[in-house]
Amino acid sequence: MDKLRNYDVSFSGLKTGKHQFKFEIDREFFQLFDTEQEFTNPKITADVLLDKHSTFLEFDIKVNGTVELVCDITNDNFDHPIENQIRVLVKFGEEYDDSEEDVITVPANDHAFNIAQLIYESVVLSIPMKKISPNVSDEDLEILEKFSPKEAEEEKSDPRWDALKNLKNKN
Repeated sequence: MDKLRNYDVSFSGLKTGKHQFKFEIDREFFQLFDTEQEFTNPKITADVLLDKHSTFLEFDIKVNGTVELVCDITNDNFDHPIENQIRVLVKFGEEYDDSEEDVITVPANDHAFNIAQLIYESVVLSIPMKKISPNVSDEDLEILEKFSPKEAEEEKSDPRWDALKNLKNKN
């Protein structure tokens, strides 16, 4: 947890208004989290804009850079651009609560807000489910589509099961 403190944004001594922070995100950042990554060689910059108000904080976090992915088709490595932006409102309350999607409540006596988890989620959500190298040709994709399993056509229903389903639906 001590290494995550490098991603604390201290707001207690800041004046009301906008403040900018910059974080370099690399392999060591992702090693702080106990999850296996689907990518290697991250070279990412996180630009954080904090707009401090008297009763709440607004964070605008932009991540830009590249990660290395393995193509699902060719098994070749390729660089994939990472670009994402999230906005989070931080308000003060009794205890920490992140149950709302875009609003996080922190204890009123906190002096800093850790953005490591927000950066992590922003990067991970930028990774596509299908990892296809830009070097894969259209011909390769057509061949793959031709030999891929097709979705099963809808089977005709069995009248015995339909009768049982009707009984279930009546109850």
